[in-house]
Amino acid sequence: MNGHTYLSASGHDFTGYTATATMSPSIIDLEGIAGLSGIGYDQVNSGLFDGARAYLFATTWNNPIEDQEPIVASFLGKTTLMDSRYKIEEMSLLDAIGQTIGQTYNAQCSKTFGGQEYGGCMVNLAANGNTVSGTLTGVTNSSSFADSGRAEAADVFGGGTIQFTSGPNAGLKPLEIKSFSGGAFVTFEPFYYLPAIGNTYTAVRGCRKRLSDCQARAGGSNVLNFGGFPWIPAGSTYAHIGQR
Repeated sequence: MNGHTYLSASGHDFTGYTATATMSPSIIDLEGIAGLSGIGYDQVNSGLFDGARAYLFATTWNNPIEDQEPIVASFLGKTTLMDSRYKIEEMSLLDAIGQTIGQTYNAQCSKTFGGQEYGGCMVNLAANGNTVSGTLTGVTNSSSFADSGRAEAADVFGGGTIQFTSGPNAGLKPLEIKSFSGGAFVTFEPFYYLPAIGNTYTAVRGCRKRLSDCQARAGGSNVLNFGGFPWIPAGSTYAHIGQR
């Protein structure tokens, strides 16, 4: 159906759908049992589905008709875990219309590192060693581990992400790297499972959002895409009285 194969099984509970003619966002919750219908407890708990897009439609499961009755498209929002059950609050696409859109002016860049959207960072994450892979040679805990084969300078991966490609954490969402030095990674959040020596990973270099970071990459050629405003005076400067 619609180019996808759907699983006809238990494990999900549709709580109902409400909508009004006033264009107010619809309300819908998705409840289920972790481990059924392809959604594991570790995937939900580690945030793998945070912000995922969901499509709700009604059809006859034993004789599906393409696009029989589309109901709503939404994003998966807040997740509550209750023993082996989960409850996900879904946000209608109309919620996005109600968001305040504007630019915040500050010294640090507000762009996503490697973003290829119009006016984005434009750094190629697949080039110049921005994305690397390796194998763990030491593990301290779920948020601190090391690869002795890494020879990059300190803080190169700070602010970047790391994702495991083997071991129990394989397939779970990448986590942000807090610090990197001497081949040792420290993440802000712990991985759901304790990594083990021999687990393989993929790491993406980070950006501390400073002008100096753009100047240090590719000979400073990315400065034109820098999104910060380091020369705007602070409030204590332009609000000061009695000085020129």
